Order: sequence, then C-alpha cells, then structure tokens
Amino acid sequence: MSKVIVAGGGAAGMMAACQAAAGGHQVLLLERNEKLGKKLFITGKGRCNLTNASDTDTLFQSCIRNRKFLYSSIYSFDNQAVMDFFSSHGLALKTERGGRVFPQSDHSSDVIRTLQDLLKSSGVQVRFHSRITKLLIEDGRITGAEASCGGRTEVFPCDSLICACGGQSYPSTGSDGQGYELARQAGHTITKLFPSLVPLNVKEDYIREMQGLSLKNVEVTLLSGSKKVYQDFGEMLFTHFGVSGPLILSASSIASDYIAKDETRLLIDLKPALSDQQLDGRLQRDFAASQNRDFKNAIHGLLPAKMIPVIIRLSGIDGPKKVNSITKEERAGLVHLLKHFPCTVTGFRGFEEAIITRGGVSVREINPSTMESKLVKGLYFAGEILDTDALTGGFNLQIAWSTGYLAGISIQ
Repeated sequence: MSKVIVAGGGAAGMMAACQAAAGGHQVLLLERNEKLGKKLFITGKGRCNLTNASDTDTLFQSCIRNRKFLYSSIYSFDNQAVMDFFSSHGLALKTERGGRVFPQSDHSSDVIRTLQDLLKSSGVQVRFHSRITKLLIEDGRITGAEASCGGRTEVFPCDSLICACGGQSYPSTGSDGQGYELARQAGHTITKLFPSLVPLNVKEDYIREMQGLSLKNVEVTLLSGSKKVYQDFGEMLFTHFGVSGPLILSASSIASDYIAKDETRLLIDLKPALSDQQLDGRLQRDFAASQNRDFKNAIHGLLPAKMIPVIIRLSGIDGPKKVNSITKEERAGLVHLLKHFPCTVTGFRGFEEAIITRGGVSVREINPSTMESKLVKGLYFAGEILDTDALTGGFNLQIAWSTGYLAGISIQ
C-alpha cells in the first residue's frame, strides 16, 4: 500500500482521492480551506452544472485548448461515466437546455456531500487548513510535502502526490495560483495566465446606458479585425462596464487570443430568427400599423424599452419623425443595426470574476495517459491547474472529473 497525498479538495482533487483510495492506496487529502469544494459550491450559480450530456464530438469541440491532450482522460471517464458515477452513489440528476447536467435538487451542496461521503467510506483522511508550501523531491522523485497547518509547519512523506490546487480564478475560494508555484518547484513551465469565462469590458458608453438589460435568444459574433473568430446563440447581459452572460463568457475564452492584437468587436444579432428581408417586412408591417406615430413610439413591440433610445440614436433616424416618412434607405440602415448591433471589446474583467483560468502547467510536460509529470516521478496534476480550458456548459468540470479520475487510477 503506497502513501498518496492529494493537494486540493476541489472537484479534481476529491475525484482523484476517491479513485486512489479505491485502488488500495493510503490517501491523505490536504485542503487549505475549512471545508471541501468551496469553489464547486458556487458553480452554476450554486446549482453545479457538473457535466454536459452532449455527444463525444461536441464534448471535445467544446474544449478550447489542448483538446488532444485530454483524449485519454475523457475517454477513460467521459460525461456518461460521470453521470453514472454520481447516480450510482445516490445523486439524482437532470439534464436541461444545451445538455447541461445538474443535481435534481438544484443544490451544489448535494454534489459535494456525495463526494464527501465517498471519501469517508473509502478511508481517505482529510486535513483542513493545510496548505502545501514545498514539494520534497529526491533523485527525480516525489518523496513528500511540507505544509503550513494552522500556523505550524508539518512534513508529510508520500510515494505519490496529486496536485489539484486549482487555478487563479475566484481567489476568495482558495484558488489563488499557489499551485503554480509548486509546479515551478518541480521544474514545470507555466504558460501565460488569463482570466477566462469572464465578462468583457467595452468602449462604448451606450452599452453602459443599458446596464441591467438581459437579452435572450440573440446571436453574438466576435470579430478580430475582419475575421470572424466566434459565433453562438443564447443569452447575454449589459453591465456598467460592458457585457456578460453565458454567451459572453464563452466568447471570452476565444477573445483572449485576439484582444490587444487587433480591434476586437462584438456584433449582436438582436433578431437572429429573421433574415434581413424578413425583418424589413416586419418593420414595414409595424410602420403601416402606426403610420401616424413618431418613430420613437413605433418600435416598442420590437425592442426592450431600455434599448430604444440607444437604437434611435445609432440609427440616425430622428425620434419624432413620423414612420410614414421613413425612407427605404433609413429602414435598411435600421435592419442592419438590429442585425449587427456593435460594441468594441477593450479587455477582460479580473480573475476575481473569472470562472476559470486559461493557461497553467504546460501539458507538454505531462503524460496524457496517466497525468504524471514527465519531470518528477510520482507527481501528478489534475484539474484547472493544467493548461486546458473549455466553454461554459459543464465542460470544465468534465475536464476536472476526467483528469482527477485518471490521475487517481494511475497511482502505482
């Protein structure tokens, strides 16, 4: 029976600990917080979108960076295996729009409780308020870890160590990037870090005028210069700094490749179900029914009230102008505006608002078949600390479960 330390009691760490214990190893999980799953608790707005029920192709396509590295881990423990795992341990699940899988109770605490119960029944020892500060490495092999435990330093010997300390996003939950320092101690390269799945700052003041307005069923296109780099359909939100919501968070995972390299713009199709011709026909019918009304009073059935002053201003059509005198050219300009509502992205919000971290331990230095370091024997990595990331919808937690599972079962 070998001694295994798991650093971090998040999704990847708890899964890794459960699997290592199931393999007959003596497992000690060191968690810096006062409880397990602190970040997991707030995912999915407290509901925990724990995976996505999509097909395998969609699963991999939703992984943005280093998806080939993830083949072994996801095929070892895919989304169906994750759902079966939680269901078999008594957690009832449900699938919602977009394949998003949640606990039937809508409580992330039930996901955490399921894992806690399994850790306990598997004999995993958990130590809270224990933060690893130093890896002990001899002759290219991990031999233990030094940790700060409630103000005192303790040394924990081990045969293997799984580093699942998380990234740098939501640092208030304990993910403050400290795991990267441990990886550097072992000689690992840390790729450039960015906040990802994060709201975006925009330049235009008119966006801030619409603060609090949520748009559903719109299509967003992200342009770098003239190149289309992202497009999707769903829900978004205007804020005091720019834009947010599920569509924008996913766009942010792509935007980090382009911001600062070229002008990055978002174009919002407010009426994606209608072609330009169909929308023009809709406008003509609306105007015919209100031909003696002012333009500003004739589009309330088309747009949210908070958006109307902005649309009027950007359209160049005078608000008091009678709709029966609006020209064909003015109407065509209005159609274009409604199908290509513009804003300019200037940057990201910070790590404190980011769901995940883009970047991390270079996957070139990790064996994808085991999650073991190629540099230090017995050292494994799992979860957000790795340079992998995905779109919203449960895909990032799938990466955590899969890499944690593979690391846990690979312990020798």
